Amino acid sequence: MFCYDEINFNIEYPDKFTMDYDELSKNILKLDSKIRFAGVVNTKGVLINKMYQEGVEEYLTHSELKMSLHYSMLEWEKSKNLNHKIGNERASVVEYDKVTLLSIPLNNSDLFVASIEPNEDYFKMILKIKPLLEETIKE
Repeated sequence: MFCYDEINFNIEYPDKFTMDYDELSKNILKLDSKIRFAGVVNTKGVLINKMYQEGVEEYLTHSELKMSLHYSMLEWEKSKNLNHKIGNERASVVEYDKVTLLSIPLNNSDLFVASIEPNEDYFKMILKIKPLLEETIKE
């Protein structure tokens, strides 16, 4: 049902976290067929895992995906400069013609990223995704 593409596992993470993130991405894709992609990237820019809905067209090459995730990480890092004034970032959304990108911090070092179909209600999608993320963080 899902296409799994293992990019690079960060050896600093115990296997438990890698497995949790694999399961997390799989479960997030099950939430809604309009979620095209789910993955986790760390502050070093390493894509810990990524999964696509089966049959989804991949718009970006591997290097373009890495570039996109790098930009997401930069934005997240920049937002941390104002945490002491406005609080922690909860989520960010970037809308493109072909996809909408969602970024949700998991902890201080890992960022959950997803893409959804354009014109989907991203606020409702974030509300669907967040409980699974919070459950994973507690474990």
